[in-house]
Amino acid sequence: MTNLSTPNSSSTDASSNLRGARRRDSGSPAKPPATMRAAVIAAPGKIELRELPLPEPGPRQVRVRLEGCGVCGSNVPVWEGRPWFEYPLEPGAPGHEGWGVVDAVGSEVQSLAVGDRVGALSYHAFAEYDTVDEDAAVVLPDELAELPFPAEPLACAMNVLERSDVQPGQVVTVIGVGFLGSLLIQMMTRRGARVIAVSRRRSALEWAERMGAIAALPLTSPDDVQQQVAALSGGDGCPRVIEATGFQEPLDLAAALVAVRGKLVIAGYHQDGLRQVNLQQWNWRGIDVINAHERDPAIYTAGMRRAAAAVVAGQLDPAPLLTHTFPLSELGAALDAAVQRPGHFMKAVVRP
Repeated sequence: MTNLSTPNSSSTDASSNLRGARRRDSGSPAKPPATMRAAVIAAPGKIELRELPLPEPGPRQVRVRLEGCGVCGSNVPVWEGRPWFEYPLEPGAPGHEGWGVVDAVGSEVQSLAVGDRVGALSYHAFAEYDTVDEDAAVVLPDELAELPFPAEPLACAMNVLERSDVQPGQVVTVIGVGFLGSLLIQMMTRRGARVIAVSRRRSALEWAERMGAIAALPLTSPDDVQQQVAALSGGDGCPRVIEATGFQEPLDLAAALVAVRGKLVIAGYHQDGLRQVNLQQWNWRGIDVINAHERDPAIYTAGMRRAAAAVVAGQLDPAPLLTHTFPLSELGAALDAAVQRPGHFMKAVVRP
């Protein structure tokens, strides 16, 4: 395991020419093995590493030799054993932040070729290989050849940014400074917005300042946060407030911070059941409430392309936020880190 106890200072500097960019492995591709390793969450807190036959792609699929997969915050409840999950999970699940190199293509695939390095929207990526639909994989530009690229969360960040419609000069509050919140702070700041960050974790507030936030406020008392945001926003609230936690209390706070006719953008993943909202408050202020989650794979792949272009153009730099790296055999430790968030933890990546 590589544990970066302090934020990584690396940055990306690349040209913006993406047209036709494609990286392929040099030389003849090696013959693939007959089997692969895949992690199985057999029960809450229990990982089994299994040897399985190498999957064959369908006619419109490709097989990806995975270079890595990010650990998502949404993986934590299944690891902890929340009651709405059934065990064991399928091999490789719920890994959905994978990237790697195409090593086999189906008979009807036209847009991808063996050797293409891709970001992929797949769902069994805690493994050495995964198959993915042709239209759910995006070729990564040459400029990103050596960089990790957890495609799905980067696409999510791009899609939330687009739905938020943040304008230069606006005061924006982001509640929740995990990987997604940090990416949004970084991109909104680079668009010219003045971003206020709110989080419970001290290390997350330090990340927020590093990403460009004009203020980083601890979420100790909602009333205190409201007073501080009012002072920073001229007393009228914020035209954009992003909730990126997935919990009730921060959602309540987010709604209280939105200015009249502002936008409340729900980016947090509220997977554990019902929420209550103050509809009188929402109605009186005439706010727009935007659920910034996407379920259309085409929208996700479009977000992946925009994310790759943004990294190349220097508008987005996820590299410093990928703070911890684990081998596939230590997936349990990676999931534990996502729960405990030690030190300056922001995101874990699992490498086969």
